[in-house]
Amino acid sequence: MSDIRKTAMVTVCGRPNVGKSSLTNALVGEKIAIVSNKAQTTRNRICGVVNREDTQIVLLDTPGLHRPRSALGEYMVKVVRQSLEGVDCALLLVEPAAHVGGPEEALIRRIREEQIPAILCINKIDTVEPASLLPVMAAYHAAWDGFQAIVPISARTGDGLDDLVSEIRKYAEEGPQLFPDGQVSDQPDQQVMGELLREKLLLCLDQEVPHGVAVEITRFSEREDGIVDVDAVIYCEKASHKGIIIGKQGAMLKKASSLARTEMERFMGTKVCLKTWVKVKENWRASAGAVRSMGYRDLT
Repeated sequence: MSDIRKTAMVTVCGRPNVGKSSLTNALVGEKIAIVSNKAQTTRNRICGVVNREDTQIVLLDTPGLHRPRSALGEYMVKVVRQSLEGVDCALLLVEPAAHVGGPEEALIRRIREEQIPAILCINKIDTVEPASLLPVMAAYHAAWDGFQAIVPISARTGDGLDDLVSEIRKYAEEGPQLFPDGQVSDQPDQQVMGELLREKLLLCLDQEVPHGVAVEITRFSEREDGIVDVDAVIYCEKASHKGIIIGKQGAMLKKASSLARTEMERFMGTKVCLKTWVKVKENWRASAGAVRSMGYRDLT
């Protein structure tokens, strides 16, 4: 049993594709949030649990802040804004570029409104020369001089993560641990299965198609021999997209399903029997009701 005496609730926020989920996974020590090189990969708020010495850090991985163009986009922006309420600290994750963009300015305003401590994390430092970080720090200091700390990191290589954890621990409050030993996320296994399949669809599909994809797990059960059965329905917005997802003679669907099954088996620690179907739900992202039916519920 760990000797947890303090907890810190921390929101990880930033623009799309800045590395929020990669950072969460790196700090947790295993994959709990899907990642891809496509914007808006994360749609829900995901909790990642990190235990360090006497402190439990609960990371809230959020969607990238963007200008919403659909009901789904509006839901995602709402997730970001509400995730900055009542937390102990905010991590603003940014690119190593000496420019404060619109999403960063909006997040800084929100952090100031909530009056919460904030740490500026400059990610992807493995892609630039160290001297180039000074103008980045200067640009953000000019935008707001209220950051408690500026920590250069690389979620990919792990550089700077120990320093980041040390800074986060300064904002922990005395209290019992919120999650038991061994639990690394608040996501049920069924939800993780759906997200892993969606990640592989993001990987395999190009252009607009993956953004209109949602996954519903209609069956999740374990046999007596330990094999897990997973049935998944993949929804897309157009009949033409359905053909692309299935591919010639089913090749694309088989590829994505095979990649997903491998990840599922790694996560579950047992063999997984995955069956997938593709259905069309026209323009579901534009309808608030359809968005809710896909599992993206309004926050309270």
